[in-house]
Amino acid sequence: GANSVYEISIGLLGPIGSILALLGVVACPITSGDTAFRSARLTIADWFKISQKGFAPRLILAFPLLAAGYAISFVDYNVVWRYFSWSNQTLAMISLWTATVYLMKKCRLRNGSFITALPATFMSAVSMTYILMAKEGFRLPASIGYPIGIAFAFVLFVIYLRALISQRKKLTPNGN
Repeated sequence: GANSVYEISIGLLGPIGSILALLGVVACPITSGDTAFRSARLTIADWFKISQKGFAPRLILAFPLLAAGYAISFVDYNVVWRYFSWSNQTLAMISLWTATVYLMKKCRLRNGSFITALPATFMSAVSMTYILMAKEGFRLPASIGYPIGIAFAFVLFVIYLRALISQRKKLTPNGN
């Protein structure tokens, strides 16, 4: 917890470095929470076609979200943080696959989309395996979680390869 952050930062970084480290430990969760609330508000506004111009429409969505955040504050933050971490990793996975599709369609380099497809595959295995095995997830044993996570990533990579091959056939004359 806080004591270990203090001890490590003072011991390794000295007084000035420890101030920066402590600011990071405080600032990062605050900015992450701010971003999460803003993203949730804008997503809900988009889903329900609620304009966010003006102060009143923002408050109408912000108050219920802040109330939900307040309710979540009574839950053990270690659990909340693990869900938050998993959701960030899953978002990274989705973003990498999205970038892969974009590069497949737009990149002139022959294998340019591999630069995002390989980390996307890795993140797919990590995200799936974590939620299958974690205490806050499905609590499956490693003998089940790892193979399913790896199989999930493999299936996504095969789908990617098939799409890449299909894309190349469309781009070459006579499909060769």
